[in-house]
Amino acid sequence: MTSSASGSPTPLLPYGRQDIDQTDIDAVTAVLRGDWLTQGPAVEAFERALCDRTGAAHAVACANGTAALHLATLALGLGPSDAVVVPAVTFLATANAARYVGAEVAFADVDPDTGLMGPEQAAAAMERAAHAGWRVRALAPVHFAGQTADMAGLGALADRHGLAVIEDACHAIGSLDMAPDGRALPVGGGAFGTLTAFSFHPVKTIAAGEGGAVTTNDADLAARLRRFRNHGMDRDPVEFEDREAAFAANGAANPWYYEMAEPGFNYRLTDLQSALALSQLARLDAFVERRRRLMDLYAERLALLAPLVRPAARVPWCRPAWHLCAARIDFAAAGRTRAQVMTDLRAQGIGTQVHYIPVHRQPYWRKRYGGLTLPGADAHYARTLSLPLFPAMADADVDRVATTLSAALGLSAAT
Repeated sequence: MTSSASGSPTPLLPYGRQDIDQTDIDAVTAVLRGDWLTQGPAVEAFERALCDRTGAAHAVACANGTAALHLATLALGLGPSDAVVVPAVTFLATANAARYVGAEVAFADVDPDTGLMGPEQAAAAMERAAHAGWRVRALAPVHFAGQTADMAGLGALADRHGLAVIEDACHAIGSLDMAPDGRALPVGGGAFGTLTAFSFHPVKTIAAGEGGAVTTNDADLAARLRRFRNHGMDRDPVEFEDREAAFAANGAANPWYYEMAEPGFNYRLTDLQSALALSQLARLDAFVERRRRLMDLYAERLALLAPLVRPAARVPWCRPAWHLCAARIDFAAAGRTRAQVMTDLRAQGIGTQVHYIPVHRQPYWRKRYGGLTLPGADAHYARTLSLPLFPAMADADVDRVATTLSAALGLSAAT
């Protein structure tokens, strides 16, 4: 906390924060009083609820969003001879998941105002991959800040080239794609993608403490996701290869028996986390409505700081469940560095963050692929600053952020 002029403490407004109420606490307490802390009924209940919410046929809960992305690459059988197209503006995990299975990453540029990869940028990355001799097998669009990438366009591109689509929807639980025919399609329903990865980290729209999930409409992929989530173990008698060891003389499967056809991981979600996530999922509509209201207020207040500050650019094909308020700020024109502005805001009790350093700039990727010029990603990075956004914020908090930001940029007080 910081102190106000009167000496009273000013509560910190972080850029994001979970919203936990008594129903969430009761849900977790019920699991603690029950028989299963992990690998129990709460996991399946959450998976069923996530299917109901997204419209997907299958949901596989897992340890976190990174695990979800890794499981998706494993389920698709991606490997060293393959490449995945990944936008440069994303968290490290999207690209890392491809490398976990030995695949190359073809970094794509993004729109400088939205941070989203579109079909043109993806096609350009595919062309660069072809010149490098890589076989692109998947696109991994990222729904940055809660806004979806142009999934109709990217889906059409994937169809033309026979590619899988891994939607990184770690920011976008509750977002809706608006189809050309006017239908509102929940993210995760598989209208345009093969697999969709979610995150339930505390700063995301719903929280599980840590947690993730993958949704798909493909039963075979769902089975592979579940197998890789649990050490590669398979208890389905239909899949058993060693028939003599697997079955008793009467033809029944031995009750203790399992097989491992290939190595997997311990990426399970616990019942404690699943109970919290299930309770939070029931509150998703309220969370989304509140985030949209706060973003509308930000749009009004930040418009008063133009042209130095502009609110997040909005795309027409999506009704986002906003995860981030990524404002666009011309720090150079203001004569203030981003670090100075962030420090001044922090001194006044306002937390901010930068989403993201373009992944292709990271030392690992520079050493692997050399320098790569992606002007849209670089321009987005130069101007972005994530301002506080979480459901418990009051309307007045938006005014406080805008007024303090105005002062930090050397502008007259926002009105």
